[in-house]
Amino acid sequence: MTALQDRKRFEPSEVEPRITQAWLAAGLHHPDPQGTSASNYSIAIPPPNVTGALHMGHALNGAIQDTLVRWQRMHGRLAKWILGTDHAGIATQTQVEKLLVREGTSREEVGREEFTRRVWEWREQYGGTIVGQFERLGSSCDYDDERFTLDDQYVRAVLKVFVDLYEQGLIYRDLYMVNWDPGSGSAISDLEVEDREVTDTLYSIAYPLTDGSGEVVVATVRPETMLADTAVAVNPQDERFAHLVGRTVRLPLTDRELTIIADDYVKTDFGTGCLKITPGHDPNDFEIGRRHGLQELTAIGEDGRIVAELGGPYAGLKALEAREAMVADLRAQGLVRAEEPYTHTVPFSHRSGERIEPLISLQWFMRMDELAAPAIEVVRDGTVRIHPETQARRYVEWLENIRPWCISRQLWWGHQIPVWYRGDEVHAGLEAPEGEGWERDPDVLDTWFSSALWPFATLGWPDETPELAAFYPTDVLSTARDILFLWVARMVMMGLRFTGDVPFRDVYIHSVIQAPDGRRMSKSLGTGINPLDLIEGGPRPPVFAKKPGEDPGEFPAYGADAVRFGLLAMSSVQDVRFSEERVQQGQQLANKLFNATRFVLSKVGEAPAEHPPAPVTLEDRWILSRLTAFQEQTDEHLRAFDFSKAALGLYDFVYGELCDWYLELIKAREVDADLSALLAHVLRTTLATAHPFIPFVTEDLWAHVPGADGLLAAAEAPAADLARRDPDADAAIAAVIGAVQAVRGWRDGAQIKPGAFLPARLRADLPDGAPALIARLARLEWTEEGEAAAAVPVPGGLVEILASDDVDPAKEAAKRDARIAELRQEIARAEGKLGNAGFVAKAPEAVVAAEREKLARLQAELADLGGA
Repeated sequence: MTALQDRKRFEPSEVEPRITQAWLAAGLHHPDPQGTSASNYSIAIPPPNVTGALHMGHALNGAIQDTLVRWQRMHGRLAKWILGTDHAGIATQTQVEKLLVREGTSREEVGREEFTRRVWEWREQYGGTIVGQFERLGSSCDYDDERFTLDDQYVRAVLKVFVDLYEQGLIYRDLYMVNWDPGSGSAISDLEVEDREVTDTLYSIAYPLTDGSGEVVVATVRPETMLADTAVAVNPQDERFAHLVGRTVRLPLTDRELTIIADDYVKTDFGTGCLKITPGHDPNDFEIGRRHGLQELTAIGEDGRIVAELGGPYAGLKALEAREAMVADLRAQGLVRAEEPYTHTVPFSHRSGERIEPLISLQWFMRMDELAAPAIEVVRDGTVRIHPETQARRYVEWLENIRPWCISRQLWWGHQIPVWYRGDEVHAGLEAPEGEGWERDPDVLDTWFSSALWPFATLGWPDETPELAAFYPTDVLSTARDILFLWVARMVMMGLRFTGDVPFRDVYIHSVIQAPDGRRMSKSLGTGINPLDLIEGGPRPPVFAKKPGEDPGEFPAYGADAVRFGLLAMSSVQDVRFSEERVQQGQQLANKLFNATRFVLSKVGEAPAEHPPAPVTLEDRWILSRLTAFQEQTDEHLRAFDFSKAALGLYDFVYGELCDWYLELIKAREVDADLSALLAHVLRTTLATAHPFIPFVTEDLWAHVPGADGLLAAAEAPAADLARRDPDADAAIAAVIGAVQAVRGWRDGAQIKPGAFLPARLRADLPDGAPALIARLARLEWTEEGEAAAAVPVPGGLVEILASDDVDPAKEAAKRDARIAELRQEIARAEGKLGNAGFVAKAPEAVVAAEREKLARLQAELADLGGA
């Protein structure tokens, strides 16, 4: 390895691949299962889709999880980060179907067996992409134990859960209203539906009374579903229509008659007050139909076209084509009474983007109420802690109102439902039943059904494996809020049901990183940022252009540490806009740490590893005190999942306290054994504490530090030595820093030559050792001889700058007089405000207190300048 002193800068492109191979070769990511989960530490990665590539959400969550895993590993716990990918039924099947279309064929033409083979082939080719990208980020996942939700063992776990729940009466088959996704040709769950605002036309259509005595007018945005109407409903309290209840109308465009019924659901102030009831195509109408025993007809099939049985001349038309044709015919018959724009929310498939078609379909459902109750209780009693608390409330509210879950999907890629049929016989089991004539249910399970088992099925359940004993329950789940119900709640329910314990103790709901302009990140919108382009250098997306159409240029190669730091520094529980400045800050931190290490190593030589760091001077006591505070605060922030404060605290300590002040304070000292040992100790502790956040640069530097044996990733982080906390030293050096900054500010304003040492008198109460430090860093020479030319307020008093060739007394006196006049004006304004009884009585207490503090500060400065 090249000596550190021979390297001029930190080069991520050279360091990161080398360090990654060292970590993998050491096997740190793959712990041998031993002990119990109480003494160990584990996190299960939210399994990315096998179709996926690293995006900003993955990168943020990867940085969060890896920080936690490395932190715990370095604090002596056996740590496992469970790695794997999800088969992602609809998404993966869609990719392969597109591939077959490009080849001039389809899944129906190749058949289920060949199609499944092609999906596995596709998975082998593309499935490892995102795992390799996590490795590039520095994620210390258990790459040797990668799991997949269609592994043989995992399939066995999924099928066992289905069969057990079926036998317990919680899984059943029923004709029920579902969200049909025409894009994927499958039912999807409520949680896979997203509402969008759409403007449709609200048509008022006349339904003639069959006795010829008049008509009722209904309002609808979906006239194409009229063919499946089975009633017209009015509100029982609506006096306008009370006389019509029980009478019949003729359904336009057909020869059917509909009864007028009364139901409390109908809103008297919407549309005409009369509602057409279509139980086969509207969830609310479905419930009304079940209450009144109405027939359930289907006008639109699973292919999105009008069915032949009811369609008449419209059969075979797509829904929107049928709407146009039917409205034209209604107009021709004089039955359209009004048309007006109507803006409302419409359900769309999160999977395919198509508009949802509510249909009654024979599907498999899972009853949830029995599972939800214990899942609510473990959050209420604190067994599972959800951060932030607002998300815990969302979780409980959803579970309290949970509905049956449609778990079957009309796909070929996934866990095929373990149910066989022979006539009226039904068999559910892990194996096919014996005998002839059995046919297996062709549907597969919802991807989220199998994902709900992730924390324990990845560890070998239902077998009692050493991994399950050592690492279940896991400790933390870090995820985004959009799958709190889809995944988190379901994992809690399944974990409690099948293992008797919760799947994790803490759930951290992290922020969503938005584009710099506040929009969501999306490649199609030109707002998506590829994390690898930040790490290795690549094109900035169009959102970074200063003007429309302008080339936004490219990201420099910031390196993985900088990206990790930047994302952690941005993170919070609120959505945040992407900040390239935070990534730049991470790059600056890595470079600063690299240069600081080179400087320290040039001073310490081969410092003995065990030599106790004895604080000889005030600044030594201070850095050990600040180092201890840095360690304590880092642990505190990580325990609270406050990654932003932890990352920025690291930056402040390294950049501010260690480099900008301590290393400057000791530059002129002769390095003896005590100082050498102290410097080596501070450097080792700093690198170890920083490692979970910026692992590559710290691991690279660790190899050069005296007394730092082996890999840093495998080292035990030094415990914070609370005896090193030194409030007196903290206060003393804070005064030194304040004084140096004040004098430097005065020097800049007075345009003093940077290298000039100025004669000065100290008129301040400071601890022993502080005056010498101030003099050296502020370039002053203490003396009692000479005429005072300027007075600089500092903590505890004044520094009087004496007349010299570099300082003109007359000029400084004029500046002092001007400042005195300015201070008197500001004091008069503050006194006037505080003397106003109305302001003191009405202004917030904090505002009044701040004004008083400001007045005291101004008066003190005036007194220091001799103007009081």
